[in-house]
Amino acid sequence: MHIVEIPSFFTPYGGEFCLEQAKTLRQRGHEVRILSVVQLSLKKDIRSFVSLPYRPKSYQKEDVPILLSYMRGLPLCVRPNMRRWVSTVCELFDKYVEMYGVPDVIHAHCMKWAGYAAMSLSEKYHIPYVVTEHLSLMDLQKEFGTEPNPQIWQIECLRKAYRKADMVIPVAREIVFDTQQYYGTDYRWHEISNVIDTSFFSPVERQPLYDRAVVICCVADFSFRKGYDILFKAFAKCMERVGGDLRMELHIAGENTPSAACRKMEKEASIEEHVVAYGKLDRQAIRSLLHRSDMFVLASRSEVQPLVVLEAMSTGLPVVATTAVPQNERIAGACFVAERNDADGLARQMYHVLRSRFLAVSPQEQEAVLPGTAISEKVNEMASAARVGEQLEQVLLDVCSRFPKK
Repeated sequence: MHIVEIPSFFTPYGGEFCLEQAKTLRQRGHEVRILSVVQLSLKKDIRSFVSLPYRPKSYQKEDVPILLSYMRGLPLCVRPNMRRWVSTVCELFDKYVEMYGVPDVIHAHCMKWAGYAAMSLSEKYHIPYVVTEHLSLMDLQKEFGTEPNPQIWQIECLRKAYRKADMVIPVAREIVFDTQQYYGTDYRWHEISNVIDTSFFSPVERQPLYDRAVVICCVADFSFRKGYDILFKAFAKCMERVGGDLRMELHIAGENTPSAACRKMEKEASIEEHVVAYGKLDRQAIRSLLHRSDMFVLASRSEVQPLVVLEAMSTGLPVVATTAVPQNERIAGACFVAERNDADGLARQMYHVLRSRFLAVSPQEQEAVLPGTAISEKVNEMASAARVGEQLEQVLLDVCSRFPKK
């Protein structure tokens, strides 16, 4: 198959999920390229806004060909920016067709607005389109309100693109039902996990405790959505329950984790002496932190499919999280969940894992948490490049075979 990947956002604003899926499909022998228009924000990064090139450029990243163009967004001009972005994507696609021919299928990432652009291109070139959906309920509530007004112009545009898509691919089935107040459910969908690099995030044998503290880690930007206030309270409660049986440290990484606001929250929970904050880490450093840790905890209030949870489990770590994480991440014996905003519940689950791993007095308690290699194998079965690539390939082949010929 000849496949064009169109992300709603890309470097310097993320988009790694698109690149990973493009790589998996290329590894299966398909002709795959990424076509990306990035709307630059003056508010986010004035340097990029001013300095990045105005003309489209072609390059390769990790063996994936990319055709990239930057667009300068106008502050507070949502509808004009959207129309100009979609128009620019369509113009770049026309150039793409001149260079490489008409693809068999378009694979967009996020309906807003790559999926909507793919709908227009599908109609013009008579080719199918599928959309992998990544946006969370909190993302939509922030823009459309918790009780969406059907008169909001974006909603009807996106509903139309959902209904016309040959397949919507949510990375977690919860997306379909969480967002039905905005988009309904009258569209075709098939859940497929995002990809993680299971060979990079490989399991390791953790050091015995002996003379060291138990390390609990969290990798998430410091924000209300990520629930650090709940995490800090839960850590304090868990320490109190463990008493003198174990020394505990909480290692946190992510944007603004060393900030004054974060430090203040730690002091309010009386745990500041037990917290190590790293700030934003690169991929290598995140893996190193996971390899040094004994448990991963995420207290999020809203998620779609947090890849860091899968990465942590891929290294063999048990995870304690909230019900914000989707069912496809709740691996029995590996991921233990509490209700959102429930510090007591989170602390109980943390203590349960610690007791099973380090304080168990019976074989049954020890077996409550899977061994690290078993946890890693479960993740590999679900989110490895080979597994996700196989599922994506089948969906795209089915879509192409069912699409009516001219």
